[in-house]
Amino acid sequence: MEVCCTLGMLTENQARRLADAGLYAYNHNLDTSEEYYKEVISTRGYEDRLQTIENARKADLTVCSGGIIGMGEKDEDRISMLYTYSLMRPQPESVPINALVAVEGTPLEEQNPVPIWDMIRMIATTRIVLEHSAVRLSAGRTEMSDEGQALCFMAGANSIFAGDKLLTTPNPEFNNDLALFDKLGLVPMKAYKKGDKPKINEAYKEAPESKEKIKWSRPEHKIERNEEAKQKGKEVRKVTSVKEL
Repeated sequence: MEVCCTLGMLTENQARRLADAGLYAYNHNLDTSEEYYKEVISTRGYEDRLQTIENARKADLTVCSGGIIGMGEKDEDRISMLYTYSLMRPQPESVPINALVAVEGTPLEEQNPVPIWDMIRMIATTRIVLEHSAVRLSAGRTEMSDEGQALCFMAGANSIFAGDKLLTTPNPEFNNDLALFDKLGLVPMKAYKKGDKPKINEAYKEAPESKEKIKWSRPEHKIERNEEAKQKGKEVRKVTSVKEL
């Protein structure tokens, strides 16, 4: 099995220890353009995400990094994100393209579903810009028809995330994906087909815990809709607590 982890910000030392333990890939999305990033995220800086990807590279880990469309960004932001990936050397081995799932109670709960044609265009553009990357058709597939997904594969997607959930959002059932693959004549690729299986360095088991002081940037700006959602969440929890009493 090709092991891929999503563990948030990562220092170079942490990346090397994971590589020694046999980790194959590290997932860390940029999510959107640097210009629009500050409109949706205030807990971490964009440069921290870029540094995490660089730290994974220094440990010779393969990189899985993509973005989310449907957060209110412009076409220019989608292009800017892909341009950032195109400048990386090497470019990410895997690029997930997610359609926002507007979860109730989150700051983006009012966002409209991503039109399937937007998803197809994004997949096609990613395939052109990042010709050697595996383009992953990711979150939002539960809202797509088989025909819509088929068009995404025809546009250049050659990978999916399988399983019942993607972190906190639903995903098509595994058997449904197998049935779709069979219908479209798609065959899952075997692990380590490229012959790049990592070697485990048993020394990681004995290595002492690092005492490095980890410092990531803390943007000082606040996003109004995020603050409103946070306050709304506090009020809901307060009401729930009162009912329990």
